[in-house]
Amino acid sequence: MEYLTSTYFFDYESEEIQEIIVEYKNTSLSQKEKTKLLYLKIRDSWRYYPYSLSFSKKNYRASEISKKSKGHCVDKSILLIACLRGLGIPARIHLAKVKNHIGVERLTEKFGTNELTNHGMVNVYIEGKWIKLSPGFNASICQIFNVSPLDFDGENDSVFQEFNKDGNLFIEYIEDYGHFEDVPVEFMFKNAKEHYPHIFDTGSKQTEFEL
Repeated sequence: MEYLTSTYFFDYESEEIQEIIVEYKNTSLSQKEKTKLLYLKIRDSWRYYPYSLSFSKKNYRASEISKKSKGHCVDKSILLIACLRGLGIPARIHLAKVKNHIGVERLTEKFGTNELTNHGMVNVYIEGKWIKLSPGFNASICQIFNVSPLDFDGENDSVFQEFNKDGNLFIEYIEDYGHFEDVPVEFMFKNAKEHYPHIFDTGSKQTEFEL
């Protein structure tokens, strides 16, 4: 089975990732149960923060992401994938473009649009099928947006909430880029430059932007 390999980005043999997954090793828990627990751990232990954009490959290594207190959806997806692979559970990254309809003022100011490209999620292989997971929004962020925290039952896709509790449109998936065996940084960098051209009009040679 593919999607179990330790790579430069999914470096689950690192001390940092091993520290995260050690409690799930040598237990009687099923792969489904381990995935559910890891999903919650990654979802809520790292705060969702969409206002950074990195063009340094090092910053997309799971071990580097684990050292931070916050991250965007791609960061948290990479971290979850590394942890899952480290437990022998096949996982891969899935990218899309989404449109955020609530709380978009800062996003629009910084990125020039409320359409976010390189939205990251996780495909995990459990009991003979691939399932989508979106660990981006931690529970406290969901309270701010007035949406229920996104849970995972181990059997069905868990993707961003389409509506908030008031019935207002929240997250809209507008383009699916598909799944990848490893983190497709070249694709991501090219995609970001095409969608956020004003960020690069300054001639800056920075590899990471804190917007």
